Amino acid sequence: MLDRLSTKNLIITAAVASAGILGGAFVFQALGYAPCKMCFWQRWPHAIAVILGGAALATKMRLLRWVGAVTMAVSAGLGIFHSGVERKWWDGPASCSGGGVGNLSVEDLMAQIKAAPLVRCDEIPWRLSDMIPIDALDITMANFNAIGSLALMVMWIVAARRPD
Repeated sequence: MLDRLSTKNLIITAAVASAGILGGAFVFQALGYAPCKMCFWQRWPHAIAVILGGAALATKMRLLRWVGAVTMAVSAGLGIFHSGVERKWWDGPASCSGGGVGNLSVEDLMAQIKAAPLVRCDEIPWRLSDMIPIDALDITMANFNAIGSLALMVMWIVAARRPD
């Protein structure tokens, strides 16, 4: 299917899809789903991809298409890492996952509590299965980002491999 799209249309589609993902993140935020630190990290590659799309169209530089692919690989990696943190497969950053206390003094512990973010990275605020009660649809926003970013990475790669 991707071979039917022109290079220009691939770049436009990838950039617009990244803009849509960003828009969706802001809509969820407006609906009361406050983003955690890792959610914010996942937004940056999409913002960069939108800019890269415009630059790639304006300059026709093939290198920018490869940078778009790498940017989406980073986004997918962040989404996969965040998905694992949410599912408790591995630890996330202590600054947003409630890291251990260790050998902190009472004063240091209180300072850490006061400075802690309100939204934890290791909690799942929304699942598709909450809306459609099918266990196979236990997909979170981080999961959607990982899947979408991988698809967009493929689009950027196809566009980058083309000579035109």
